[in-house]
Amino acid sequence: MADKAPINALGRRAAYQLADVTKTRPQFGSLTPRWLTRLLEFKGLDAGIYRVNRVVEGETPLDVLCSQDPGKSEIPQGYVEYQARPREYELSSISTIVNVDTGVADVYSSPYDQVGEQLALAVESLRERQESQIVNNDDYGLLKNVSEGQRVKPRYGAPMPDDLDELLTKVWKDPSFFLAHPRAIAAFERECTRRGVPPATAEIAGGTFILWRGVPLIPTDKLFVDGLKNPRGKTGKTNILLLRTGEQKRGVVGLYQTGLPGEQSRGLAVRLRGVDDKGLASYLLSLYCSVAILADDAVGVLEDVEVGDYYDYR
Repeated sequence: MADKAPINALGRRAAYQLADVTKTRPQFGSLTPRWLTRLLEFKGLDAGIYRVNRVVEGETPLDVLCSQDPGKSEIPQGYVEYQARPREYELSSISTIVNVDTGVADVYSSPYDQVGEQLALAVESLRERQESQIVNNDDYGLLKNVSEGQRVKPRYGAPMPDDLDELLTKVWKDPSFFLAHPRAIAAFERECTRRGVPPATAEIAGGTFILWRGVPLIPTDKLFVDGLKNPRGKTGKTNILLLRTGEQKRGVVGLYQTGLPGEQSRGLAVRLRGVDDKGLASYLLSLYCSVAILADDAVGVLEDVEVGDYYDYR
């Protein structure tokens, strides 16, 4: 076969030198939608401390008289007791420092500002860590603060409709949403398919979610599978949370600090620390956050569910 004759025209490699390249902003592969922090109600604090005052529980807060004629009986007297030592939540800080060479930023900031892009990626990283801390923090995290009476075990291992029904009995006062790893949601959908009860779907806050008994299942990789966000194997165990959110509902409330110097967004401050003799600019990013559970029945958890059960439908 004869050699292909060369083309007597400008080649691609040379032409590339005169071409404009359309570029994207830096893409952060580990970003998630962070549905939890988008759906959670947040409360701004002035002094970084949130005290949850509770009433001492009893059969009824007060004895009352139920009669059409109060004069026939003596009206009971009493008062409602408060907890003597209510829990106080102090905001936790998540911080990082970003360094930017001012010479690089001066010369290479078109079409995208180098300082702005560096800070934007750092902010996204802090927000990811915030959502993880809301779920997993050893002090205030949701998993660590579920009361013993609000913990449920699966019947057989995989998350079944009966298991989520049992979880709903623990958080039955206006539940807001389930929270689960995507692998756990997929495992639940397989169990529903096996039983011929495929769950309905709904659009919430711009996303499409499956529902169980009218309550959405919200995905997050912050509820780990065998301690990992992205497990490599098909098997593994995880937890499924059910939350009631909002201060008015005596639910779960996210906390943040208001009025920060250099505030960029909710609870997040960015401060220029200075520029050194070599022209290196340093920025401190600080995010102040926590989460409070106002009543024990605002959170329940289905523990140690297996995500690796598959079925052959042939």
